[in-house]
Amino acid sequence: MCPEVRNDGPGICPSCGMALEPETISLDQGEQGNPELEDMSRRFLIGLVFTVPVFVIAMGGMVPGFQGILSHRTSNWLEFAFSTPVVLWAGWPFFVRGWQSLLNRSPNMFTLIALGTGVAYVYSVVAVLLPGVFPDSFRGSDGQVGLYFESAAVIVTLVLMGQVLELRARSRTGEAIKSLLGLAPRTARRLTPCGHERDVPLEQLNVGDKLRVRPGEKIPADGVVLEGTSNIDESMISGEPVPVAKSPGDRVTGATINGTGGLVIEAQKVGAETMLSQIVAMVAEAQRSRAPVQKLVDSVAAWFVPLVVIAAVITFLAWAALGPEPAMAYATINAVAVLIIACPCALGLATPMSIMVASGKGAQIGVLFRNAAAIEALRRVDTVVIDKTGTLTEGRPRVESIAAVEEFPEQEVLLLAAALEKASEHPLAGAVVKAAIHSGGTVPEAGQFQSHTGKGVTGIVEGRKVAVGNAVLLQALGLRDDEFPGRARKLQDEGHTVMFVVVDDRPAGLIAVVDPVRDTSLQAVRGLHKEGIRVVMLTGDSESTALAVARQLGLDEVIAGVLPGEKADRVRALQKQGHRVAMAGDGINDAPALASADVGIAMGTGTDVAIESAGVTLMGGDPEGIVRAIRLSRATLRNIRQNLFFAFAYNSIGVPVAAGVLYPWLGILLSPMIAAAAMSFSSVSVISNALRLGRARF
Repeated sequence: MCPEVRNDGPGICPSCGMALEPETISLDQGEQGNPELEDMSRRFLIGLVFTVPVFVIAMGGMVPGFQGILSHRTSNWLEFAFSTPVVLWAGWPFFVRGWQSLLNRSPNMFTLIALGTGVAYVYSVVAVLLPGVFPDSFRGSDGQVGLYFESAAVIVTLVLMGQVLELRARSRTGEAIKSLLGLAPRTARRLTPCGHERDVPLEQLNVGDKLRVRPGEKIPADGVVLEGTSNIDESMISGEPVPVAKSPGDRVTGATINGTGGLVIEAQKVGAETMLSQIVAMVAEAQRSRAPVQKLVDSVAAWFVPLVVIAAVITFLAWAALGPEPAMAYATINAVAVLIIACPCALGLATPMSIMVASGKGAQIGVLFRNAAAIEALRRVDTVVIDKTGTLTEGRPRVESIAAVEEFPEQEVLLLAAALEKASEHPLAGAVVKAAIHSGGTVPEAGQFQSHTGKGVTGIVEGRKVAVGNAVLLQALGLRDDEFPGRARKLQDEGHTVMFVVVDDRPAGLIAVVDPVRDTSLQAVRGLHKEGIRVVMLTGDSESTALAVARQLGLDEVIAGVLPGEKADRVRALQKQGHRVAMAGDGINDAPALASADVGIAMGTGTDVAIESAGVTLMGGDPEGIVRAIRLSRATLRNIRQNLFFAFAYNSIGVPVAAGVLYPWLGILLSPMIAAAAMSFSSVSVISNALRLGRARF
């Protein structure tokens, strides 16, 4: 529960006293078991066996039919004999952790448990061995000193039961990561240089290895197809059940499932570099991080235990001075009840359990949170700014049409443009080059290539000055679109991106490129509106093209013609207006805006730079993932508030009742045994409530 604490192996947190969680989760851990859970389960079962006789003997003395079966002295010694292994062996870890909390000056739940059970047990031992040292104020009407062996034993057993339930629940928070790890195959079929094939463990793969993937097998590593064609089930990344066709040159992702065709791939990312490993690492890191709301909880917890001890002391003194006879016995038992019922276990679990479950749930639905702060910040977002290309659109543009002036054939315009675009990394460039190759022509080489960010590219092709770009580039070159004014505007109004081709300072033609809107973009926008969120599209495309897409999707606002360097400024401008902004994008040029937003949301199909700049990554690149992420964030913070309410309300009611404030009017006192059961129940209720997130649908 304290992510800043690190240890070389299993151990106990010096701050909260709980067992340390493994920093990384592996499939082998499920086979090896949980040593802490096994130890606590063993102590609980053995403690229960010895506690039952103690409880029967103690309670039997209050039942008329059982009185006289055992003498008072015999029953006292039997209680002592049966309770000692429960308290000193089964409950020994609580005393160790309680002592460590004092040495580390970090009082926690085990401080109170050790104090409560220790006082009850030591008091009872002295009463058995040296009954004469107690004054009359400790004795009942029969002149005997009351024993509380059964309270100490039952408290230890109930706390052990709570620890077992808690550890079992906490182990379930790692199931999401284990399910992700289980997606990867254990071995890969590597092709040797001499043509042989050998199955090797994934750990032995190297970048550049050639791997054969047979029909129905899982892809062993991230790579590129060298031979064969097949359909790949990429639902673990995209969430889409429809297989994706793959052929030579296409990229494949490790842990996805090959269809009916055989493939030979070249491994490009292995081990910790694969997408699956990065997903697991990101989920594990998010589960260890702390939400900002936890700072408030930590501040309260720092004062909570000392205040509880003070409350127990006040309870003891009040009952000793004002309580009925035997006053000191009442004082002792009520002080112990205060210590036990106020254990802040539920308070310590409230936030971390919800964060751990939410991070795992997010991984299952394709939403990766970098840390708990991103989960909390996303809840407050009221405006989502979305990049157009590759986010709202498919990011796979294609050339739709070409127009040229009379002296330039359309194919020549296309080939001249492709000559420059070969050196460009813009998504539209690939569409132009692909169209040129498919036209059957030979793409010439270009020299003196220059990229003008947000405008286009220029260079020399076959001795001629060529420029390819948007209307802003035309203006920069001192030119006007006199050749195709109506054609360009009509195409833009239909949602096409128009690229102008200039040869020797004269417009030679235009290329219309279309990037289809994703099928899920409309559902995503509707989902965001349902959550009360404004949707703004931010794009470097022309205003006409952007408005055409906005009308199709029903966007609230369009900011078009924005240069890459200006995107972050536009995000900050929205923030200055009082909006809490989430920025969603996938390209290198989106990275500054992603970092500037309150929460950056990167498409998992985008660049590594964008993903590194974001607090949230959508594995499949589906904009509907934005809606799922926001809903999960809001559900998580709602779950945390519920947990904190359970913890605070429980202590607010339980401590006064345990102190005996109702006794003067209703005659109600709270047994330490009931206090222990209530304390364990509060922790289990918080854990159960957090686990509900894992079953919710978003």
